[in-house]
Amino acid sequence: MNPNIEWKTRGNGAVCIRIEADSEDVPEIWEIVLSSLEENADIGYARTDPAVVVLRGQVPNEVLTFGQHCLNTVATKSEALKILQHCHGEAVAYGTGRGLIGALAATGNPLTGDHTYEFIAYRASANRGTLRRVDRESVLRMDVATKGRTFSNVDDETKRVLITPRGKDPILVGIRESLTKPWQKRFSISPSAKRWNDGVFSGRTKALRHIILDRKASSIRPHCPTVLQGEVSKAPTTIPGGHVIFELDDGSAEVHVAAYEPSGRLRTIARQLRIGDLIKIYGGVRPAHGPHPVTVNLEKLVVLEIVPEIIYSNAPCPSCGRHMESMGARQGYRCRRCGVKDIHGEPVATMIARTIEPGTYLPPQRSQRHLTKPMSRYGLERPYVLPAAPKHFWGLGSPERPSIGCPTLG
Repeated sequence: MNPNIEWKTRGNGAVCIRIEADSEDVPEIWEIVLSSLEENADIGYARTDPAVVVLRGQVPNEVLTFGQHCLNTVATKSEALKILQHCHGEAVAYGTGRGLIGALAATGNPLTGDHTYEFIAYRASANRGTLRRVDRESVLRMDVATKGRTFSNVDDETKRVLITPRGKDPILVGIRESLTKPWQKRFSISPSAKRWNDGVFSGRTKALRHIILDRKASSIRPHCPTVLQGEVSKAPTTIPGGHVIFELDDGSAEVHVAAYEPSGRLRTIARQLRIGDLIKIYGGVRPAHGPHPVTVNLEKLVVLEIVPEIIYSNAPCPSCGRHMESMGARQGYRCRRCGVKDIHGEPVATMIARTIEPGTYLPPQRSQRHLTKPMSRYGLERPYVLPAAPKHFWGLGSPERPSIGCPTLG
C-alpha cells in the first residue's frame, strides 16, 4: 500500500480473499488459512510479522477509510486493533503484530477503480531458493505476442526479464495483464511450477496509486507519499553516485527533490530542468538524516511549462567581428585585436533550444515501484465493481488460536 513505510520488507504485501461458505465449513477453512501461513512464512525471522484479519459481510465504512488512510500515511497497530474490535473482526498475529495493519488495510481497499490482473505460477517447494529456470528468449517472444494485453514483462532499455522475482520467495513468474483471459491456454508453464493462479491484482491500477493526495511543501511528512506542483528554484546538480538533486518551490516552502541513479532516464530528464520551469512531482518523502534535509524521492515527473534558456556573451567587435572584452562594470567593451572601444556596449542575449519538452516522465520499468502505472496503461483504465456480499458470508474463527485483542466467532 504505502511503499514508503520503513518497516516493510522485500516482497511485503497483503492479500484479501472473499469467501462464500457454509457455517459448518468455517473452522476447517480457518485451519487451512493459518496452517498455510505457518508452513510458508519465515516466522523465526526477526522482521517477519504476518497476520490474518477476518471480517464478515459488507466491509464497514471505517475499514474502507482505514484502507485509504494506509495508502498515503503511517498507521499504527493500536488504530487497527481499535477498528477490529469495533467491527467485531477476528485476527491472529505473529511477531510484533504489525502485520495487522496491512491485513486490515487490504480488506479496506476493494479496488473499485481501475484494475489489472496477474497470472502467478508458483514454484515447487524443492526448487525454492534455487536459480529460476525461465528462458529469456521465450519471455521476449511472449512480450511481443501479447503486446497491448500484458505489460512490464521486459525492461524497455536493458531488455532484462521482469516477470521473475529475484528473491527466495515461492513465485516462479508473475505476468501482468489488462484483460481477463484463461492464461493456461496461452502459456506453457515450466515443470518447476507447482500451481497457477489468476486473479484481480492491486498493483499498476492508478498512476502511483499510493499517491492520492496533493500536499504543500510546508506540510509534507516523512514516510508518506506526496504530489507537489511548483517551480524549480535551484538548478539540478549531480552528486557522487550519479544522483541528481534540485529544489522546488510551491509557494509555501522549498523542498529538496532527488532523482537517484537507478531511476535511469528520469534522472536524465531531471538534469535538464532549469530555474523557473513549472513542474509536478510525485514521490515518497525521505526523513532528514545527517547533513541531508527532508527530501522527496522522485518517482514521476510532469513537466508543465518550460522557461526560455538564454545565454549572454560579449558583443562582437564592429571592425573584426571578434568578441570584445569588458573594461569593467558599466565601462563598456574594447577589442583586444583592433583597439576599438564601445562604452555603451551591452551583452548579447542568445536563446538556446531546450532539450526537454512538457510531458510525463517515468523511470525505466526495471526501476518502477510495484504500484507505478506504466505508460502503456494510460488510456486503458476501467472500473471494477465490488460484488455484494453473498447470503452466506462468514468470518473465520478458531478456539485453538485465540484472536489478538478481538472477539472470535466461537
